[in-house]
Parts: sequence; C-alpha cells; structure tokens
Amino acid sequence: MVYAALLAVQEEHTPGPLTVEGGLMLWTVVIFLLLLLILKRFAWPAVLGAVEAREQALEQQLAEAERSRAEAATLLEEHKRLLGDAKTQAHAIVLEARQLAEKERAVAMEKVKQEQEELLARARREIAAERDRAVAELRREAVDLSLAAASKLIEKRLDSQTDRKLVLEYLASLDDQH
Repeated sequence: MVYAALLAVQEEHTPGPLTVEGGLMLWTVVIFLLLLLILKRFAWPAVLGAVEAREQALEQQLAEAERSRAEAATLLEEHKRLLGDAKTQAHAIVLEARQLAEKERAVAMEKVKQEQEELLARARREIAAERDRAVAELRREAVDLSLAAASKLIEKRLDSQTDRKLVLEYLASLDDQH
C-alpha cells in the first residue's frame, strides 16, 4: 500500500523539464559543494602546480630563445666585423706584397744593371790588357826581328840589352808621333 501511495503521488507530480523540486535541488547543491571541496583540497593544487610549472617552463624557453637570438645577433655582428677585418687585412697583405715585389724587382734590376756594368768594365779592362800585351809582344817580336835583321846587315851580333833599349826608344818615339 505504501508503494501504491508513492506511485499515486508520483503520478500526480510528473516531473517536467521546467519543474523545480526542492529535495533534488538540495542534494545537487550538497553533492556539488562536496565535490568542489574534494577537488579543491586534492586535485586543484596538482592541476595548479602543473599549470604553473608549464607557465614557468614556457617563460624560461622564451627567455632562452630571446637570449639565443641576442647572442646570435651579437655573433653575427662579430662575424661580419671579423670578415670585414679579414678582407681589409687580405687587401693590405696583397698591396704590401705587390709593393714588396715591385721593390724586389727594382732591386734585382739595379743589381743586374750593376753586374752588367761590372762585367762590361771588366771585359773592357781585359780587352785593353790583352791589347797591351799583344802590342808589347808585337814590339818584342819587332825588336827581335829588327835586331836579327840589323845583325845580319852588320854581320855581327850586337849587345842585346843595348840594342833592345835603342829599338824600344825608337818605337816609343814612333808611338808619340802617331
């Protein structure tokens, strides 16, 4: 019978989507608050810690990315400066090498010219010495031939020192005339 009464009460109040029942609402609020308390006490700190850790990790990654970007920009500027310095140094080295080569070429040309002049002067001295020797030899032979011819003419042998002196004086007087 109680069951029948409950069925009758239930049939009288058929719940609709817009009907408000106080007991159901009270239990819903109590269960919601109890669940909220349990979540706040146990789950909320873990979820909040994970979110904060993720936020800190993202901030650190952003800071590290900014540091890396700044470092890369600094390194790029330094690389450009070093590259410019290297180009300047290379240009200076090439210019210095050209100047040094030009100086070396000028020194070598001067040395070759000096050696050429020395060789030419030595050759002229050697030619003059050979000419003088040849002239002296010719004079000796001329003296010997003259003496031989004179002794044949005179048919006697003259003193060779005296004869030589006489002929040499004669040849010297001929050289002075020419």
